[in-house]
Amino acid sequence: MKIVGKKELISIIDLELEELDAKIDTGADSNALHCDDIIIENEIVHFTLVDDVHPSYHGKRMSMPLYKLKKVKSSNGQLQIRPSIKVSVEFMGKRYKSIITLTNRADMKLPMLIGRKFLSGRFLVDVSKEYLSKQQ
Repeated sequence: MKIVGKKELISIIDLELEELDAKIDTGADSNALHCDDIIIENEIVHFTLVDDVHPSYHGKRMSMPLYKLKKVKSSNGQLQIRPSIKVSVEFMGKRYKSIITLTNRADMKLPMLIGRKFLSGRFLVDVSKEYLSKQQ
């Protein structure tokens, strides 16, 4: 199994996001991505990838098929219903299919959160390390 640090880089191929900073969070069940203006119409999720702080963001309005609506307990303990999408990602030198929930993470330091379901059976987390993906 590969070892990952507490922060890593991930590319979301379907969203044209390259080397996005992500927090590895074993306390989180699923992956989450920061975006704005989330609207669901006819089983399609529309959202904007805009953030002045994170250079990987390109400001584009994106549309993806809705994978499902997911109940998520946010970091402040509130239950939210978030749309999720299924995308191809590149992580630690390999491609994977991944489910990502969409939410506004403007108050968080990193735009992406990688949770247990994605990590399980693939990666071990060394919290004393960061950006081991750069060594790939």
